[in-house]
Amino acid sequence: MIYGYARVSTKGQARDGNSLEHQKEELTAEGATEILYESYTGTKKHRPELDRLLSMLKSGDTVIVVKIDRIARNTKDGIEIIDYIVNKGCRLHILNMGMFDDTPTGRLMRNIMLAFAEWERDQIVERTQAGKEVARQRAGFREGRPKKFDDDQIENALELLKNNSYAKVTKLTGISKTTLVVAKRERRLREEC
Repeated sequence: MIYGYARVSTKGQARDGNSLEHQKEELTAEGATEILYESYTGTKKHRPELDRLLSMLKSGDTVIVVKIDRIARNTKDGIEIIDYIVNKGCRLHILNMGMFDDTPTGRLMRNIMLAFAEWERDQIVERTQAGKEVARQRAGFREGRPKKFDDDQIENALELLKNNSYAKVTKLTGISKTTLVVAKRERRLREEC
């Protein structure tokens, strides 16, 4: 059996060639007859679909992934996962690197490439943290997603709620019911204080 495994961590990967659709196309073109895929962080060793795939493997099977960082984002977990596949008598084909097997050269390549995958992830985390630290220095910094609606828009919508249903106010303003409920609760708490 030839299995494919595809994984994304974020929706943003749909733009950079790592999308599930892109991976599925490549895996199918390489002969994968069954593809397991998931949106799950690669920093976790145990992922539902990867665990399912590993439990299904039988000697002689092949696992195909597009890139090594789809299997693991750190060296230790990657070595364990790849060793598990190879020790079951299966082959691991990483499309941008080649076939992984239980030879000295195969183990060397595995370790080097997993170390690079881990280093790359560490660099991303470091850059993200540095960017957040710069942003925190700015006046008016607010952690998280920027507000979609300003305070005047929210207040206007809350006034409309006095005489209209949530559905009508949502339709008139474009502000979701959830946002209105939270804003109404916050207003009530401010008024009680």
